[in-house]
Formats: sequence, C-alpha cells, structure tokens
Amino acid sequence: MDKILYMVVPCYNEEAVLEETTARLREKFESLIKEDKISPKSKVLYVNDGSKDKTWNLIKQIHEKDKMFRGICLSRNRGHQNAVLCGLMQAKEEADMVISMDADLQDDINAIDEMVDKYHEGFDVVYGVRNSRKTDTFFKRFTAQAYYKMLLFMGVDIVYNHADFRLMSKRVLKEMENYKEVNLFLRGIVPMIGFPSTNVYYERHERFAGESKYPLKKMLHFAFDGITSLSVKPIRLITTVGAGIFFLSICMLIYSIVIHFLGKSLVGWSSLMVSVWALGGLQIFSIGVIGEYIGKIYMETKARPRFIVQEYLNDDEE
Repeated sequence: MDKILYMVVPCYNEEAVLEETTARLREKFESLIKEDKISPKSKVLYVNDGSKDKTWNLIKQIHEKDKMFRGICLSRNRGHQNAVLCGLMQAKEEADMVISMDADLQDDINAIDEMVDKYHEGFDVVYGVRNSRKTDTFFKRFTAQAYYKMLLFMGVDIVYNHADFRLMSKRVLKEMENYKEVNLFLRGIVPMIGFPSTNVYYERHERFAGESKYPLKKMLHFAFDGITSLSVKPIRLITTVGAGIFFLSICMLIYSIVIHFLGKSLVGWSSLMVSVWALGGLQIFSIGVIGEYIGKIYMETKARPRFIVQEYLNDDEE
C-alpha cells in the first residue's frame, strides 16, 4: 500500500506558534518514516490564508531550511474552510493520504500515528474526535454541544465533537473535488461522500500561543452556514409552524363564535396587539430564513472561484 502522507495546515496570523508547530510535525514525520508507516516523500503543506502578520515570511523561511515543508499563499483571506480545501486539492495530486489540522497545536499530533494505522487497516476517512471539552469554558462547551445537537436535529450527518482534524484517502479527495458549492462546510460534506470510516479519540489541548481566530460572531456565522448549506429543514419547519398557527387560528375562530353566541364576548385590545406582533415577527423571521437560502443560491449561481493561489512553494521551484 502507498504511504505518502501530506499534512494540510491552514494558517491565519499564526506567527506566534508556527515554529513550534513545525518542530513537532518534523519530529512526528521522522518517527513515522523510521517506523516505515509513511514514505520519506511525505510533506507538510502550510496554507497562508491572507495573514496580516509575518506568517508567510516564516513559511518561506521554513521551506528554505527544510523541503519537507511546502507553502501556499492565497491572494487574500478566504476563510478557514476554503484554505483547508485549497490544501486538500493541491495535496491530492501527490499524496496517498492527507491529514488536515489547525496550526495552533490544540489538535493532538500524537493522534496522527493511530490515524495512519487506521488508514493501513483499510479506512478511507479517519475522524479526529475529542474525548471531552474540559479545556473549554462553560459557555463554549454549552454552545458547542447545543450546536452539534441542532445540526443532528436539522438532519445534517455530522460526527459529534469532530472539527477539521481528519485523515482522508486519495479516492475520497477525488470525489470531494466534485462538490462545487461556494458555501463550504467540510464537516458535513465529508460524511456525505461515504467510504469506510472510523474515529480516533484524543484530548484537545489549550492553544499553544496567540489568540483564537473564531470569536463568537464568527462561530455563529459558521454555525448558521453549516445548517443552511446542508439542510432544508429550517424551511420545512417554517411550513410546519405556519400550519400550526393556521390550525390555532381556526380554533380561536370557533372559540370566538361560541363566546359571541353565549353573550360573553369582550373587545380584547391586548390580545389583538399580541397576535399582530407575534404573527408579524414570525413572518419577518420566516422571510429572513428563506432569504438566507436565496442568498446562497445567488452566490452559487455566480460560480466564483473559492480561492486564488498567489504563490506556491514546492521542491521544483529552486
């Protein structure tokens, strides 16, 4: 079985952690090569997602010192998912298996050994899954768990407590190339592709250095993208709620007629106002959800490129 492994590591303002990440990955690759689990042709591919600090200069310096490390510089910031996809599509041309992970060292590099073992056992997809969320704050832990449960409720096939730390084989990546949508949510797309898969469990660490690139606003946007990109259930829920309200209105109509003939009807200003505001709010919310889907259709029909590569550092350029 072929053994060329590529690591795809998206980087956005990661100058504080990149040298440590490089040292740990180099040590891990040397160990795996020595054990004959991966080929000496294996590479680490850093994808610079429009960083504003010295990340790209560091990547170039690392590449000059060690050709095991390559770099891709995107023309501008395109977001985490597009940066990962860019690296995956580049790596699939030469690699037999590709592992994606973030640069902040929160994902356990030691889990790579078990991922590679699972690949050699015949699994095409190996998901890195967190054992627990002990390192998270209460708020982040609660919102993350609620988010995964919401995705499952919405009918999205997703691996619980899995982010973007995963191994994929070449044939999975070739099938992924056929998914052309602009609104990317890789955590939902990969399970849709199929092929034999399994999980590897690990303890997630604290961020080694620097700050999180996912503040609350970005997390909420990413979460909503995940739901609307992979499920039409919100629209169906609107239909269900609308039918329920219509049924209640019929019940209230019958109730009002009965009360009228019993001579107990009163002019209810408060109930009228509550009804108007409730129905008005529901209508605006429903239009907003439908508009979100229309907006996504609008972006998809443009068929704009999901990323543009400005520069690629590889072994043949010297």
